[in-house]
Amino acid sequence: MTALDTTAPGKTVLDKTGARTDQAADVITGARERIDALDDRIIGLVQERMAVSAVIQEARISSGGRRVNLSREMEVLSHFREALGKPGTALAMTLLELCRGRI
Repeated sequence: MTALDTTAPGKTVLDKTGARTDQAADVITGARERIDALDDRIIGLVQERMAVSAVIQEARISSGGRRVNLSREMEVLSHFREALGKPGTALAMTLLELCRGRI
């Protein structure tokens, strides 16, 4: 693909990527394709995590326990914070909310 290739009426690859050269546009386009593939994998993993969490919750509830184990959630939050810093905590909170719903 070159800077002259159009991606939409009136748009060039350079416009779409924000790059100033064909070479940079090619790098950005390739990297974005990789990010899109990674995002698809992440979404699949989150969906898998949600399914596993549902199994855990069902087992806990059917045994007379609570739906949520707060000490385990604190472990998850700590793990993400240690690995990714403060933004990791927000990511973990989002994952926990997706997997168990709001409490």
